[in-house]
Parts: sequence; structure tokens; C-alpha cells
Amino acid sequence: MNNAVNNGVWSGSWVAERLGVQLVGDDELTQMLGLALRRNPKRAHLLVSHVLGKHVPQSPSVVYGAGFALGRRVRDLLGADEAARAVVLGYAETATGLGHSVADGIGLAPYLHSTRRPVAGVARAGGFEESHSHATSHLLLPEDPALLVGDGPLVLVDDEFSTGNTVLNTVRDLHSRYPRRRYVVVALVDMRSAADAGRLEEFAREIGARVDLVAAASGTVRLPEGVLEKGQELVARYEAESASEGGSSSAASLGLVAPRGGAAYRHSPAPPSSGVAVEVGREGNPPGARGCVESAATAARARPAPTGPHPDDNRTHPHLTRIDLHWPPGLPDGGRHGFTPAHRTRLENALPTMTARLAEALPADARSVLVLGFEELMYAPLRLARELEQVVDAEVRYSTTTRSPVLAVDDPGYAIRTRLVFPAHDDPDDGPGERYAYNVAGAGFDAVIAVVDSAADTPELHAPEGLLAQLAAHTPHVLLAVVPSYVPGPLAIPERHPMLPEPLRGPAFSSYAPEEVGWLLQDLSDVTLEAPTEEREEAIQSGGAHYAESLPVEYQPSEQYQALFHAALEESAARLAQAAGAVTEIVLAERSPRPVLVSLARAGTPVGILMRRWAQFRHGLELPHYAVSIVRGRGIDANALRWLAAHHDPRDVVFVDGWTGKGAITRELAVALEEFEKSDGITGFDPEIAVLADPGSCVRTYGTRDDYLIPSACLNSTVSGLISRTVLRADLVGPHDYHGAKFYRELAGADVSVAFLDAVSARFPEVVDAVDATAKELLSGDRAPTWEGWAAVERISEEYGIHDVNLVKPGVGETTRVLLRRVPWKILARAGAGADLDHVRLLAEQRGVPVEEVAELPYTCVGLIHPKFTRGATGADGKAVNV
Repeated sequence: MNNAVNNGVWSGSWVAERLGVQLVGDDELTQMLGLALRRNPKRAHLLVSHVLGKHVPQSPSVVYGAGFALGRRVRDLLGADEAARAVVLGYAETATGLGHSVADGIGLAPYLHSTRRPVAGVARAGGFEESHSHATSHLLLPEDPALLVGDGPLVLVDDEFSTGNTVLNTVRDLHSRYPRRRYVVVALVDMRSAADAGRLEEFAREIGARVDLVAAASGTVRLPEGVLEKGQELVARYEAESASEGGSSSAASLGLVAPRGGAAYRHSPAPPSSGVAVEVGREGNPPGARGCVESAATAARARPAPTGPHPDDNRTHPHLTRIDLHWPPGLPDGGRHGFTPAHRTRLENALPTMTARLAEALPADARSVLVLGFEELMYAPLRLARELEQVVDAEVRYSTTTRSPVLAVDDPGYAIRTRLVFPAHDDPDDGPGERYAYNVAGAGFDAVIAVVDSAADTPELHAPEGLLAQLAAHTPHVLLAVVPSYVPGPLAIPERHPMLPEPLRGPAFSSYAPEEVGWLLQDLSDVTLEAPTEEREEAIQSGGAHYAESLPVEYQPSEQYQALFHAALEESAARLAQAAGAVTEIVLAERSPRPVLVSLARAGTPVGILMRRWAQFRHGLELPHYAVSIVRGRGIDANALRWLAAHHDPRDVVFVDGWTGKGAITRELAVALEEFEKSDGITGFDPEIAVLADPGSCVRTYGTRDDYLIPSACLNSTVSGLISRTVLRADLVGPHDYHGAKFYRELAGADVSVAFLDAVSARFPEVVDAVDATAKELLSGDRAPTWEGWAAVERISEEYGIHDVNLVKPGVGETTRVLLRRVPWKILARAGAGADLDHVRLLAEQRGVPVEEVAELPYTCVGLIHPKFTRGATGADGKAVNV
């Protein structure tokens, strides 16, 4: 029964004869595939693989060998270097074990499979649709989002490559979030039609990436006209016949279920197909000690089993034996949240002991054993079955339960001979429903080992109509092994002593010289925090998450954009030098003769360094300079304030930022310092921010109120010392911790942080007179904030039907941020604005964002975010704005 061709009868002939379906292609196809019918409005036929281990019990060595051999071919295709950087993604539910086996064959590739089981507390890193599947929606829930962020090859594994739609949907979704240069599609069979054959290559050209295909066999299914309707009629007729014969949905619907002792068929060994399902030799396999397993199993048969039946098991099922595998603590049960090479090593080391426990629990006279996995839980049962096959005398077969309803017909020319029906037993998100096990009833197995995860070890599993009872009706011995369901926990961060640490400094943290700035932050460089813009925003809205709990993926500019940056820097360096000098002179005159500069990370940091350099250049002062975190909706880092108060007079502290937009951070700082004074009793911190440019008229201390391009706004970390935006997340930042940030050392080749500072500082000598004149004029003039920027933002918000000022980002700097980090709706540009907006126009063109010229605009430009287009647009509290 395990062969697609059994006693000269192909297991697809029944469908082929009745519907005119033809399977054409490589000679291996009919050895690998049979045909069945299913109740599906989009595709009547089902290709039933005999080397996958899903619907047809098969030798686990054949199943594992098929995937492992494909992995070896991928490794040869990529070469050693590329293979070492590859990530493997398998499809739920059918290809989860196949994908994992491919990852093993590649070698050191981490593995992730999609899932249809949402997991509370685990954020989505993507999703896509499988249009022809019984259950179409796939989720990606990696514990470490960095698994999908790298630029190494992504290997996508499915059991069949039919139309290509699933792969295109996947690549389209992932490439928009995590672009990379190369993809490899892997399948047991490539069954695309001639019409579909060119779509993958065309799509690859469209996205500018290379896409390779590796398959064990290829061909196509020829479907006559009207086959879908004919198939549905055929399924309906057999369903009606089954119902009229008394078949019940719990035991025999859609097929024949043979009673124990009256098997409808007897399974037979399946020799591997040529070039496809070759059993992998021990040299090519992951490390394992067969001799140790044999010895342990032999010794175990001579003594009683250490784990007896669960107290409730024997009462309900007199032939059920529960096996304690001693699964390694913390080892994932599969790739739902990612499976790394380190996980693989732990599993390999534990397999001999776990296999021995299975072997000792089997009845001594068992000659035919089935290891039955559970839906997406395919790999762990497969590896256990494969090891068991090598240490016991019994014939071992492997298959898994499934969500997919398929018609069962007890005919040698049909691939699904029998079907067990039982209720779902893992509290699925889509509610209760039927689940199935195919070709198990009547197969004559002496024992069945059901392997489920702990989330599925429920009363429904043990119920009178449950899976275990259904199995007990067809085999004398049912054994149950439960693998702990792995759910990612919070990232472990070591506790710190309440004494606050000294500031971080370059080159260990940031590309700035150590004397330029001290960062009152904690280094989270080893923690993966990045997620694409759209995914971050969706997570923010779906869970009320705060924007500071994750980081956007760093934007790396094109050569054209970099050229604009350098041209803008050359053009504006003198203007920036004059503003930096002027604001520094005002601080020295009004705030303190020896101020302590405290930049608001990260946009304020380059400005703080320029102010420090001006004080040194013009007055010979070595001013202390620090960078601290302030988070909209959460306030300023209180621990950083405590450190500052312990080392400096708070009255000397001057908070520095790059520019103002509508003044949100100005207000945030004032409120936060007031709350800090109440909570800690420390006074003296002045909420007045010093900025390079104040186009919103929000502060008194500034170098200019013109809205012009400050080139440090054009880039992200590569103009800010390679430091990320700051992070505030409860599992990473404790009560005695500074807020966090990352140091992107890997971007050193693109770093222009020091070059930006040097270009501006080089203009200091030529702007001395202009600085003196500007400072004198500002010091004698009326600099009281008018908040005209806020008023303009309110007007624009209403005029454009947005009705939320938090979605209006005024000024060149804020507009640039919108284009780099958010999902913009449109850009408003002052009519006649010149080179200051060249980079904005380029970014807008690249992202397909319209630029609308406006005659009366108090800013050079304004970026608009609309909730209709950006579901995670954040308000004043940093959380989602719901409209």
C-alpha cells in the first residue's frame, strides 16, 4: 500500500479513469504520486505523495531521505559560502517536516515554518495566502525576527510546486519587508503547467532578485474541461453512498474503515524511488550513535518500563500507554518559532535516549509499528521514527494527521484507502472541526505511537470519539508521546546593580570619538529589534504596542540619494555652522558659562557635538556632552536624569535637539521633568530645549527659525554615530536600567557621521562674524515661542480631513523621517522650494508618494500620514491612532 504503484496498479488510476486526469512527466512521478479527490471548491484532485509522510504511511528513512537529499542539492547549488548564510522556510502544514529535512541537508541553515496556529504573545513577522489550500492563511511567528532580516538566500520548501501562486504570494510579502538578492524554491515535484512555467522567472525580474528551482521530479497534471464540477459530483455521490450505508462522521464518512481483524489492505515496504527518496547513509546524516541506541533498547527490554500509563489513560483506553520522552527542556518542538543549528545539535544528542524509551515501551511481539505525527508537528515524530526504525526489528512506518478532508475509496487504484475522522484536539483558533488520519485503519499495525505536542494533549484527544479511541479500534496497542509545546518567552536580560553604570562611549559604542559624547543608554546590539515599517505599524495597532518597543529596519540609501546628501552637505555646511555657533553663544550667554550639553538621542546628538566643538573652537571650553533617551508618551529616561544629577548641577544641564516640528517633544520634556521632580525630589533641570532650527516657533533657544535642509535628517544611524533610535520595552529595560539602543557596527562602511561633523566644523572660521551678528540680534530680540507651527498643523489636519495633528509632520526634517520610516500619504511642498527639497522629491518618487505644491505654507514642506493607509499611525502617546 505504501507504493504509488502496487501490484501493477497505479494509485492514481481510479481518479484518472473517472475524471480523465492525466499525470505526465518524469518517470518517477507515478512512483512518487497517487491521486485522490477532496471536497474543495478550487481544486477537486489531490496529488498524494508517497514520500512525504502525510497521507500515506511510509518508511521514515525514505521520508527523511527525500528532504535531506534535496537539501544537499540546494547546498551544491548555492556553494558553501551562500549555503552558510541561507535560511529555510517551510509551508504549513504539509511541508513542515520536509522543510526541516531540507534544512538539515543544507547543513547549518536555521529553519522556520509557517503556521496556522496563532500563539499569544508572539508578534507576526509576515503572512501570506495559499489560495488552493483547504486552510489558506499562513502566519510567520519567529522568536527572533532577525531570522528573516538578513540578505542571505531564502530557501522556500513545499511538497509540490503546482501553479506557483503560493510561492509568489510568499516572496511578494517577504521581499517587501525583508528584501534579498536570491531565493531558492524547493519541492518534491514541480507540477506547473506550461502557462505557469514562465511566471516565476518574470516575477524574479520584476523584483530584481534571482530565483532558482530545485525539484526531485517534474511534470504536470492535465485536467479536462469541467473536471472541477465532475469531481465535486463524484465526491457528493460517494458521500451519499457512505451515508446510506450508515457511515458516521466520527468513524467512516467519505470512505471505508475496516474493523480490526478485517483489514482492507496490508501495507508493504516501499523501496525508494530513483534519485528521489534515497535513504541517506550514516556519513551524510546528522550525528547519531546507532550502537548506543541499540544497546539502550536491548537493555530496556529486559526490565519494566519506567513510565507506566497515565492514571486516566487506562480507564478510558485500556490499551493506551503514555511514554515520557524526557524531551530536552527549552528545545523547540519544531520550526514554528524557528529552529537553529544549536537546537539541531541538542536534538541529535537527545534522540538516542528518547528513541530507547519508545523502543522499550513497544510490545515485544510488535512486527509493524506506525509513528503518527500531528498536523504541523511532523519533524519531531519523523526523527523519532527514523531512529526507531534503526534499532527495532519491527517494520516502522510514519505519517501524520491532517486538517484536510479527502474522499476515501477502498480501491488499489486510489491513493486514500481509508480515513479516520475525529474532533480537533488542540483548541484551534478557527474553532472546533474534524481532523483526519488516512491509510491507518485496516493497515494491520501492531502498535501506533501517537506523537502530539502538549497543546494537543487535551480531553478531546482522549474522548470516546477522539483520535486515541479511533486508533484503538484498529490496533491492539496505542502509545502516546507528548512533546512540550514551545512558546517563546521574554528575552533574558541579566539583572543589574541599582548603581547606574557610566556612559557608553566610542569606539565600543558609536563611531564618535569618546570625548565627543557619552551615551546614557544600555547596549542592546545583540538583541533583534528590527521589523519592517508596515509590520511594526500593524503590531502597534493590533496589540496597542508602543513604537519604541521595536526598531525600523535601517534605510540604506541608493547611490543617487547619497550623492544628494553630499551635495546638500556641501551647500549647507556654512549655514549649519552659523546656526550651531549662534545657538551655542546664546546658551553660554543665558544658561550657563560652562553648560552640560545633554542631547536627546539620536537626532540631537550630532547637534550637541557641533555645539561642543564650537565652544572649544571659539572659547577653548571642553564641555561635557551626553545623549539620553526621550520617548513620546513615556517621557525622558529617569535613570539618565538621576545619573546626571549625581555628577553635575542640574541647573547647568541644557537639553539639545536637532530641530522642532510642531513642538511635541518640547511639551513631552516639560511634562516629564515636572513628574521627575515630584517623584525624585530633584530640582533644577530646565525644560527649555536648545535646537539648531526652530521652524515651528516652539522654543526660545535656537540658531535659526528657517525651515531648511539639515543633512543629518537625511539619513538614519549612518549620520548619527551608527546608533539606532532608542528603545523602551519592559522585558529589556528594568527599573534600574537606562533606555536601550543598538550600535550598528556592520554599517561602518556606509558611515558618514564624522564626515558630517567635520564638514560643518571646517566652516567655523569663515562664519565667526556672522555668528556674532546673529547671536547679538537674537539675544536682543523677542524670541518668545508663538507656536505658530502647531496652529498651522491643526489647520492642515482639518483642511485635509485627517483630524489628528499627530499624523501631520511639519518641516524638512520631519518630512524626511516620514519618508524613511513611515507609510506617507502625500507631501505638501511650499511653492518655489528649491534644492532643500531635492532629497524629499527623490524619496517621494521612489515610494510613489505624490508631492503637492502649496502657495501658503509656513514650512518648506509637510509630510502627511493617513490612518487609512498606515494602520499603525501613532498618536501623542506613541500608540495607534484608531479612526
